[in-house]
Amino acid sequence: MSELKISDADKEKVKKAFDLSHFDINAILRGVQLTLVGAHRALQNPDIFNNDHYKQAALAVGAGIGIRLLIALPIIAIKIGIRLLALFVNLDQASWDENLVDALELIANHVLQAPLFLMTLMRYVTPTLDNMFMDSLRWVDMTYVQKHKNEDPDKLRDMFYPNLRQYKTKDGSTHSTSTAEALTMYLYRFGRKAAISLAIFALSYIPYVGRLVLPAASFYTFNKAVGLGPAAVIFGTGLFFPRRYLVIFLQTYFASRSLMRELLEPYFARVHMTKAEKKNWFRSREGLLFGFGIGFYTLLRVPLLGVLIYGIAEASTAYLITKVTDPPPPPSQGRDFAASQQVWRNKHEFLSLSLFDLDSLHARHDTPSRATGGASSGMPSQPPSYQQATEGRKDM
Repeated sequence: MSELKISDADKEKVKKAFDLSHFDINAILRGVQLTLVGAHRALQNPDIFNNDHYKQAALAVGAGIGIRLLIALPIIAIKIGIRLLALFVNLDQASWDENLVDALELIANHVLQAPLFLMTLMRYVTPTLDNMFMDSLRWVDMTYVQKHKNEDPDKLRDMFYPNLRQYKTKDGSTHSTSTAEALTMYLYRFGRKAAISLAIFALSYIPYVGRLVLPAASFYTFNKAVGLGPAAVIFGTGLFFPRRYLVIFLQTYFASRSLMRELLEPYFARVHMTKAEKKNWFRSREGLLFGFGIGFYTLLRVPLLGVLIYGIAEASTAYLITKVTDPPPPPSQGRDFAASQQVWRNKHEFLSLSLFDLDSLHARHDTPSRATGGASSGMPSQPPSYQQATEGRKDM
């Protein structure tokens, strides 16, 4: 019997190591699709083109130019220095100058992720992105009501915006209302990631063993995310790829995850979760969030317009939230609600929908707040309405 139990345990370990249920291809592709659908839905909102947003759009384009200049100027200065050096030293037979410039561009754009860092830093400078998320969430509710106005109201979901706007806003990581503390923690997280990335990049130049550094880093990263089997495949193929492509591959994965966490900050600034709860929340939806993040990360790399696209990505995240979570109850029941969202409960139903039927999954779910019963739980007893969806519009 003991041998049988050990055998069953080993089988369970192997099964867990190769479990891709939270990171399957279908979920990733659906996340990429939501990039386009969410952007389209966000751009249909007429309020996204009001005077404030026009000003922010102009500032975003200007910021995009500024970001490119901040990254390019040091590299241009080094190029000028090399040209000046070439006046006194013959560099025709040397290749180190070109290699140096290529390495600096790789470090700035991929190893350090400088463009993404400067874009996400804007969240701590201006509340525009948070306002854009909430305004877009209200628009999603309004669109939802209009699309289903001829259906049985009792079978429709509650609104997201009216209750969520009542939640007290805190930093999603520190749960603090201090902007200085939130900014400090953000700079610490980025600095830590940048230091690790630079260290791995530098170690990859060590003779002989350096060739294994990036594949090993890829294996370690993906073993935690997708399991032993896929991670081993990535490690094996990584041995045959040039360093540049391995760096881009690895950093694109990290950057898309970081981007997704920043885009979801307006939600987690209101729905407060513990570190463990937040980890479970992300893991349950990991494949779809990765697809959504990689889609917008690709668009963010469009020269000059990256910051403008970041605003659209934030607005699109409001649409994403309505597909992977339940409508929030009043703030008094927020603690129970956060705990109930650890698992993405309509995952299989949503992933099985066609691209043109993404809004067809709208049935009510028995959340803890709803299960306690209608008006006594603080949930609105009436069916969702246009008035409910537009409640608080003047506050935006």
